[in-house]
Amino acid sequence: MGQLIKLENYISRYQRDILHYPRQFIRLKQDNWKRLLDLWHNQPKQNRIEAPLEDTNRAALFDKFFGIFNKKEVIEDQPIEPLLPQNEEQLKQYFLDSLYHFQLNWSSTTLHEMSFLDRSYQEDLTLKYFLQRFPDSFLFMYQPVFKLKNATVDADIIMITPFEVNIIKLVEYPSNRTVIPGDDRTWFIEENNVRSKMLSPMLSLKRSDKIVKSILNHEGLDIPIHKIILSRTNAIDFDLEPFQTTYIDKDAHEEWLQKQRAYTSPLKHQQLKVADALLAYSDTVAVNRPEWEQGEDDEFYHS
Repeated sequence: MGQLIKLENYISRYQRDILHYPRQFIRLKQDNWKRLLDLWHNQPKQNRIEAPLEDTNRAALFDKFFGIFNKKEVIEDQPIEPLLPQNEEQLKQYFLDSLYHFQLNWSSTTLHEMSFLDRSYQEDLTLKYFLQRFPDSFLFMYQPVFKLKNATVDADIIMITPFEVNIIKLVEYPSNRTVIPGDDRTWFIEENNVRSKMLSPMLSLKRSDKIVKSILNHEGLDIPIHKIILSRTNAIDFDLEPFQTTYIDKDAHEEWLQKQRAYTSPLKHQQLKVADALLAYSDTVAVNRPEWEQGEDDEFYHS
């Protein structure tokens, strides 16, 4: 499960300690999955229900199961009787959905501060795709906002892997349309042999690439950087790809995704330094949390 280290200009737990939280999240996921799987195996089959499960039940599991670690209590001391799915595949998705909401919390709060999370992110299918389909060691900045020379600049999706940085621009339309690259300013959409113009996605992709490169160069960090045009729904009709740019359309998507999922490398120190540098130049809008909330969900920080 990819890790959401920055969402828009929200305060992020990862900004507080990039060396701690990514590794802690991986341990959290592994330990809690083992515990949940044991719970599921020991639960009578007649107590299981058909998926999809109600959000209220998932929230109950989240509060009881993950909340145990907030209070540093022992799992055996807490009676947990959530309604769990019928089969293991459904259980995995149930667990990932619970972790997804957990990640939204980490990417919008710290011990003392909070940002106001847009509710649309609760069911953002694109964000879920990146967080639920990629390895634990992949770090994501989703629609980040950078602050450079007192100006804020929106950027595309940034995926920081142990080996490289991928800057991703999604281009997705109804599946009966074909995307046809043009120049740096104008591309085309073709449907039933009729073409219409669209703004070239290379504009924002190149802007994002320039931002990332300028920050890393300033910090003396060297890591390969690639630009990706990603369309999971459309064919992309092209002859040549621009320099250091890859087009991934609906026909190439599954192979590309499986290649990413096959990476088994752990987090790298250089990767975390790159993430820390990009976070340092990110814009953040947050307010102080109410005193009665502070510290309640400071998961694992002192463990």
